[in-house]
Parts: sequence; structure tokens; C-alpha cells
Amino acid sequence: MTERRRRPATELVHGGTLRSQWGETSEALFLTQGFVYASAEEAEARFLGTSPGYQYSRFGNPTVTMFEDRMRLLEGAEAARATATGMAAVTAAMLCQLSAGDHVVAAKALFGSCRYVVEDLCPRFGISSTLVDGADLDQWKAAIRPNTRVLFLESPTNPTLEVYDIAAIAEIAHAAGARLVVDNVFATPCWQSPLALGADVVVYSATKHIDGQGRCLGGVVLSSQKFVDDHLQVFIRQTGPSLSPFNAWVLLKGLETLQLRVEKQTSNAARLADALAEIPGIAKVIYPGRADHPQADLVKRQMRAGSNLVAFEVEGGKKAAFAFSNALEVIRISNNLGDAKSLITHPATTTHQRLKPEARAELGIGDGLLRLSVGLEDVEDLIEDVIAAAAAAHSV
Repeated sequence: MTERRRRPATELVHGGTLRSQWGETSEALFLTQGFVYASAEEAEARFLGTSPGYQYSRFGNPTVTMFEDRMRLLEGAEAARATATGMAAVTAAMLCQLSAGDHVVAAKALFGSCRYVVEDLCPRFGISSTLVDGADLDQWKAAIRPNTRVLFLESPTNPTLEVYDIAAIAEIAHAAGARLVVDNVFATPCWQSPLALGADVVVYSATKHIDGQGRCLGGVVLSSQKFVDDHLQVFIRQTGPSLSPFNAWVLLKGLETLQLRVEKQTSNAARLADALAEIPGIAKVIYPGRADHPQADLVKRQMRAGSNLVAFEVEGGKKAAFAFSNALEVIRISNNLGDAKSLITHPATTTHQRLKPEARAELGIGDGLLRLSVGLEDVEDLIEDVIAAAAAAHSV
């Protein structure tokens, strides 16, 4: 049958569902490492690829396939492969297509572990890299070399919520014969579609909004069928960063409520960002949905809504930021994000602590900066919580 394109909310509930002979309503959980064959000839055909079917859950599993297909349909991608974590997705998406002698251009504003992959891991295998200001298209163009194979960015960025022109950067990549890889975690597939903007590969930490309830780890890489067949599938098969069937099942249940959660979280975040901007002692608020965001016009063109992430700077540096965090009663301190619970972290001492102080300063990650992932609580309780925390921080 021809696959009919359904709207995202429908795909989030029904997309990719496979039913066993028992006709279960919920997705089946196939907790198995391997699969049996009717004959030795069938086993041979499976391994040769001439007969369809599963061989080993490191290569593929029915529950994992359902998660991959649902993500593929949601993202509008030809193919998807799930991984054990978000960082496994980033690493696989990069290394599966790179070899010694290749060159990577990446935005400076990356999650600390992503910068490790670009700055430290790739060079160990003869893959050079250049970091650029992601908002400066001239820097992207100037960094291109004859051996550039991949451009990599996240947008909005972690933790300062910069937004980069994905379509323009994709054009720069394609003119150089390179691919653009986009980490779309902060936007979520609900609010931004990098493939439609020209990106070649999209990665997610499914640990964040896709699970959304702090239960399990997971990741996913989405791209063309050719990219998966030529590069990604063999890399995952041979190196093993595979998603467990149980985690795939949990993530499938998370996807059913993804749009509902993200819509409410985004609405709460917008209200909270506006409230923070009015509180004495808050020096700066950064939120993609506000008119004072540095890339506000680009946000309107590229994203369907803001995010559930808010960054803000507390006057008084680290001491005041810690006092603010410690005074919170509803919002909890955690370096995770995208959860149903509102979570706050101090990037300079957690997610980006491995960066040198000058590198953090260049990215705008000051000692007073806090990153807030807004959850599903009543927004009035959240506003009261930050008002009280700001008063506590102001008194230290």
C-alpha cells in the first residue's frame, strides 16, 4: 500500500505500529537478543540480506523498528536508526561518514560532550576540525576546505539558545560537497524540521523530550535511506551503540504524548520568560519566543514556536546563581531537560564545566547563567517559585 502522509499528532500515536498475531493494542515488547530460523538455509539468506527478517537485536528488533518508524514518519525522513543514548546518535552520525584526512566544521556553541567529539575524539583518528561562530555565515564559508565532509550544529544551542540559519548553512555545506548534521533536541520535532530546511542528517537525544518523564536513555539518527544504507547501518551493526527493546518501548509510549507535553511546556516557558524579565536581580533573559531574542526574525522563519528552555543570568555571579537554585521549591536542580518536571542547572559547573573559562566566556556562559527546562506544573506556581528564588539570591 502507498503510505499516506498523516499529520504529526496522528503519527505520534499510530506511526510505525507492528502487531503480532495476538492483535495487541499497545506496542509489543520483544525482549529478545536473537531470533530463530526455520532452516539453516533461511539463516544464511537472512545474513546475506536476500531474505527479510531479524537476526540479532544489535542489528534490529521489532520494538526498536516501531520506534524508528514512528520517528521517521514524524520527522519526514526516509530512514531512522535508534541508538542507546543521544551522544551515541551524535557520534554515530559523525563517525559513520568520516575517515582519516577528512575535515569537520562545527559551531562553537555545542553541548560539552558534542564539543569533545569534534575537538578531541575526531582528531585522534586523523579527522581535523574547525569551530566557528554559528550565527556568522561568513565564518562557515571561510572554514570550508577541500576535504570538508561534515558541518555540525545544534539550534537552538545549549545553553544560550542561539538560533542558526539552517537553510543557509545547508547551502554552504552542499556547495562544498559536504553534509549538514543538525542536533534538533532543543527545538524538538514539534517546532523545527531541519530536513525540510535542507539538513542531511538530524539527531536527537530521545532521553529528553521524547521520553519526557526521566525514565530511560535513548537516541535516534534520521536521514535518507541512502545515507543509512551506505554509512549508518553498518556502523551501528559493527560497533553496537544499539537501543534496548525495553527503552524503545518506553520511548514509544513517550511519543504518544510528545506534542501535548511540548505545547504545554512551551506555553509555560513563554510565560515564565516574560515573568523573569520583570524580576529585579535578573540581568538578562534569553528565550526564542521573545522579541528581544538576538535571532528573533530567524526564529519566526525557521521555528513553529519557541522552546521549553529558558536561559537567564542572575546578578551576582556563581554565588547568587547557586543561591537562586538552592531556594527553589518546585523547580528541581538537575542537568537533564525536556522532563515533565521543571529542572534547572548551572552550565558553567555542570554541562559545560570541561570548557576553559575563556571558551565559556566566548559562548556567553557566565557564572551567573542558569538554564531552565520548563515542565508541566501550573505556571503560576513556577512564577512564584522564581520570584522567591530571585529574592533569596538578591539577599546573599
